[in-house]
Amino acid sequence: MDTIPILFPDDWKDYELIDSGEGYKLERFSSYMITRPDPRAIWSKANPDFWKDADAIHKRNDATSSGQWKIIKPPPTPWGVHYRDVTFALRLTEFKHVGVFPEQAVNWYWIEQQISGRAITVLNLFGYTGGATLFAAKAGAMVTHVDSARSAISWAKENAQKSGLSDKPIRWIEDDAYKFVVREGRRGSTYDAIIMDPPRFGRGAKGEVWKIEKDLPKLLDAALFILSKSPQFFLVNAYTADLSTIALYNIVATKLRKLGGSLTYGELALEERESKRLLPNGIFVRWNR
Repeated sequence: MDTIPILFPDDWKDYELIDSGEGYKLERFSSYMITRPDPRAIWSKANPDFWKDADAIHKRNDATSSGQWKIIKPPPTPWGVHYRDVTFALRLTEFKHVGVFPEQAVNWYWIEQQISGRAITVLNLFGYTGGATLFAAKAGAMVTHVDSARSAISWAKENAQKSGLSDKPIRWIEDDAYKFVVREGRRGSTYDAIIMDPPRFGRGAKGEVWKIEKDLPKLLDAALFILSKSPQFFLVNAYTADLSTIALYNIVATKLRKLGGSLTYGELALEERESKRLLPNGIFVRWNR
């Protein structure tokens, strides 16, 4: 019987998961502490006293996925975090996000290992604020970063500038991920590695509807078509509370197994500062040669 690995970063200095429970998590980004919803935190808080020190609290609206922040103390200006020479600018958004997903640090490290100074071509789909893009570029890759939101691309470019990576070979593309990949196939473009971080549900810049269970297999087929003859790696990450790691693995493995190489899968988590409990944050499937 397979044991599903649970990976979590243990080398953040600017970030801590302090506590979680009762549908929320308490985090420190640099010197600023925030409380925001997390549907996976269904247990009791380890220490309710910790939560009294929060500088901002996000409350979700009942009817929508957005919400409002109760600002007890304004965040620093500028506000950001650093991770291994990469800087992320942070903001309090209505959708509770702040611009970085700290658990992704283990994927960034894996990406760097796969590139290891080689000038390979990497396609990063659903690139958001550019974490995977910046670490891939820093490792030596030529990266095409695709996101349907202009605001996310602007934010990613800001992170590149703050990280001293603006001169790296990064192509910024505002587009629907599937449409872009299909057009790249028609153009005969190929990539040595592909990263994708699809949402459970989403809408593109022109109202395109994305549902992971229906659209991920179609996107994988299109992505396989634009892989180079000597592909190096493929990474699929997902943030879903209701899609199991095994289900994601089966979707991806069905498509990628033909490549040979190695397929691995697991969960991403964050470790609480004192209780050492793990808060699940995502699932992933990786392929490499």
